[in-house]
Amino acid sequence: MTTLTQRLNIALPIIQGPMTGSDTPRLAAAVSAAGGLGFLGCGMRAPQAMREAADAVRAATDKPFGMNLFVLQTPSPGAAEVAAALDRLAPMYAAFGLTPQAPARWCEDFAAQFEALIAARPAVASFTFGILTAAQVQRIKDEAGSYVIGTATTVAEALAWQAVGADAVVASGLEAGGHRGTFLGDWEGSQVGTLALVPACVDALNIPVIAAGAIMDGRGIAAAQALGAQAVQMGTAFLACPESSIVPAQRAAMAAAQATDTRLTRIFSGRPARGILNQAMRALQAHEAGIPAYPVQNALMGPIRRAAAQAGDAGHIALWAGQGVAAARAM
Repeated sequence: MTTLTQRLNIALPIIQGPMTGSDTPRLAAAVSAAGGLGFLGCGMRAPQAMREAADAVRAATDKPFGMNLFVLQTPSPGAAEVAAALDRLAPMYAAFGLTPQAPARWCEDFAAQFEALIAARPAVASFTFGILTAAQVQRIKDEAGSYVIGTATTVAEALAWQAVGADAVVASGLEAGGHRGTFLGDWEGSQVGTLALVPACVDALNIPVIAAGAIMDGRGIAAAQALGAQAVQMGTAFLACPESSIVPAQRAAMAAAQATDTRLTRIFSGRPARGILNQAMRALQAHEAGIPAYPVQNALMGPIRRAAAQAGDAGHIALWAGQGVAAARAM
């Protein structure tokens, strides 16, 4: 037992990564019931959906679980930027019989989601893509009684989370699947591997460090603990489980993938994220520099991703997975 596992009242030092769009209340409940900490990725859930998901987990288990949000401002992109992005995506829209058009809104309202999280009172509240203020962190602790975890891709980001009062930090190495949580410095300089990032954060912080990035089994957990991490956060390892919501096309792609098949890309969402190389990534790779930032590109790609998933087309869905994907097992 570590101080972190004792504080969270979990038997195992394993946290299920909050995989927005791929996790389910059923998965979170199963992980928590098995002795880890299940998580709901709520970055794209509306406040009402957040409440319903939390209720569903509680209906399935009395064990603690967490909820995660993306820290971001609602954007106001220019008409020219949106038009250029839609022109770029027009062939993909056409391939699925879709009409290119801007969505009614770009993302969920973070302020409303934040209030919904406090009302849901999860055991743990974690955040990525940005950082809260000290006042916001204190509100979560005072009103929800939640343990607050920040996400960092550099030591500077980890120290920033500690400074605003976070209880722990996830040190997310570049090997990790899905979106990078970088919010300070440049993207390239923030691509630090798990092996380098975790001990550096452990040495710099006075709060627990949770390791993330290509940790797939007991060997990885033991290695992370040897580096000083008090727990691990695993995403890709849980994606293959039957309780996740990924479609058959993604399951098949994961089953055939190796570490060398994953890439960091901005084409699906406008924020660097690691996934399995596919047709859409190849088609838009040359345009990465001009792609709008998250959540604009994410919203514009949404209809394409949904249509592709429905059609069983792995070439145009975001196949988020970390470099440990070859070790993923359906358990």
